Amino acid sequence: MKKVSGLLLVGCSALALAGCGPSDIAAPGTGGNVVVNNPAPTPSASPTPTPTPTGVVAASGCPGISASTQLKDAGVLSGPTGSYRVCTIPAVIDRSITLTKQAGLVYQLDGRVDVGCDGGFAAPTSGSPFATSTVGCPSANLTADTNVTLTIDPGVIVIAAPGATWLGVNRGNKINAVGTASQPIIFTSRDNLLGQTTDTSQGLWGGVVLMGRAPVTDCTTGTTASGNCERQTEGSTNPARFGGTDNAYSAGRMSYVQIRYSGFILSNNIELQSLTGEGVGTGTTLDHIMSFNSSDDGTEWFGGSPNMKYYVSIGADDDSLDVDTGAQMNVQYALMIQRDGLGDALFEIDSNGNEGDTPRTKLNVANFTAIQKQTSSNNESNDQAASLFRGNSDTTLINGIIATPNNECIRMNGSGSTPATLNAYSVVMTCNATKFIGTGAYSASQVSGFFNVTGRNNNDGFTSTLNGYTNGTNETGVQATDPKTISAFFDTTTWIGAVRNASDTWYAGWTCNSTFANFGTGNSGNCTSLPTT
Repeated sequence: MKKVSGLLLVGCSALALAGCGPSDIAAPGTGGNVVVNNPAPTPSASPTPTPTPTGVVAASGCPGISASTQLKDAGVLSGPTGSYRVCTIPAVIDRSITLTKQAGLVYQLDGRVDVGCDGGFAAPTSGSPFATSTVGCPSANLTADTNVTLTIDPGVIVIAAPGATWLGVNRGNKINAVGTASQPIIFTSRDNLLGQTTDTSQGLWGGVVLMGRAPVTDCTTGTTASGNCERQTEGSTNPARFGGTDNAYSAGRMSYVQIRYSGFILSNNIELQSLTGEGVGTGTTLDHIMSFNSSDDGTEWFGGSPNMKYYVSIGADDDSLDVDTGAQMNVQYALMIQRDGLGDALFEIDSNGNEGDTPRTKLNVANFTAIQKQTSSNNESNDQAASLFRGNSDTTLINGIIATPNNECIRMNGSGSTPATLNAYSVVMTCNATKFIGTGAYSASQVSGFFNVTGRNNNDGFTSTLNGYTNGTNETGVQATDPKTISAFFDTTTWIGAVRNASDTWYAGWTCNSTFANFGTGNSGNCTSLPTT
């Protein structure tokens, strides 16, 4: 701007001189001629070069899909790891589609997204339309021959718009989200991409909900006695039902999946968690699942017969594993670490208090390491301990480690005609001086008796030597129990805990790091960031 002003002044001076006569200005020796020597023009500045992009470069557009409604190009978002084309998934996925991994592209959930429509309590006969449909679903386009499967390729990132955003896989439809150890599938908040999340962020979106046709209790409609019991997804304003009679029901497969920053309150203080299983059966494959910073539970299971291996829950603000309403569940290789000073119980197993409903809630969990560092004063008053077993439930713990040096280890509530039961085999616990709490009809000494059965190799006065989450000398010296004697789903193991030693790295590659748990190099980086490959 300064250069332009100078040139304007020179130009005005030249005009003024041109209008003056010889008598006005007489310079000696010039004969009256006036010569104006304009300064040489300043060279034009070289154009600023376009900066070379760093990190991820946004894709040029969104791919096509086979659903009736295409992906919506929502523009480009940029964050610390680069720029990404954002492709919003339609609210109803009414045809089987595949979300492919493409450089510089993320898929977005914006509000509730339904995979197919509700197929009803029982599978329809071949060729007939679904018996019921969720509000807004084009059920006329969906038949038993065209059940919808959402396939997600390894390495895909799915971000969620803030608020009541969640993915619901309805009865009669499936998800096929299968990542790899080096290319996990990541469900996370949009804020994660923007670089606005921290190790304490939580509750930024809903989560993933799998709905199936396996039996449930605590019915919303029908009764367990009549065999037509159904439940409604907690907090859902439109029908999102689950339940049926198919114990082998398959909701698809989820493997090598991270779910970050979930747990948004949908309604009436009801929150979703990272992964919610509702009436899913043994045909559903679940392994290598990581929950990070859920504002509710790491995962919660309502009824059904789910099985899961290689489960990591980090930073849950409520329970790390919650099983209820008649679920018949097996879990092996579970690593559960709650954030310092927050979180509730590591386990919460119950049946919402409906003692007469069958099946009874049943959990078998083998080879687990459960770590809770906060003091009991920070626990929610209704749980009071690292593990809560109550209601119409039966729990069996095998080859486990509970490390909660500032808290009680187990609380059991004895209520109803047949209250909760507990069996433990090769389980060691590091607790405060109280160790056990009994409520209802149970006393603390009764709870201690359930745990300390002679010949089962349990120890409630164990001195933990865990190296973070990896077994130390004392853990290695504990004699294990073969979990396969409890359930055929389990592998035979000769060690207790989730992580046998430094060479046992089943968690590596597909997890993310935080201040609560560092899973080492070679994984997908920090949970506060996105991978760039």
